Amino acid sequence: MAFALRDAGCEVIYLGLQSTPAQIMAVATDEDADVIGASILSGAHLSIASDLIAERSRSGLEHVPVVVGGIVPPRDVERLLEIGVDDVFPAGTAIADVVRRVTALADGRQAQR
Repeated sequence: MAFALRDAGCEVIYLGLQSTPAQIMAVATDEDADVIGASILSGAHLSIASDLIAERSRSGLEHVPVVVGGIVPPRDVERLLEIGVDDVFPAGTAIADVVRRVTALADGRQAQR
């Protein structure tokens, strides 16, 4: 996904596995991120997303959209949106669709500046 977003002209900062929500938000702050994305393949998407949203609030980054992709069962998409995730990309989402939706969120964020 990082390569597809880069190919579409996005700057992507990949933090690798095992980054904590605090580390993610620190980098988002330092880099003035337009979108924060997490790929979650462990099945722990609800708890990880909840932690990300809580840390986003603690960091004063409520204006930065958070997106989640990975192994997300359809029944959990609505729950992720309810806890504050801005968009969800379950496995099988077309790459072009992800790029379009993420860049739309980034464009909206840039328009707020």
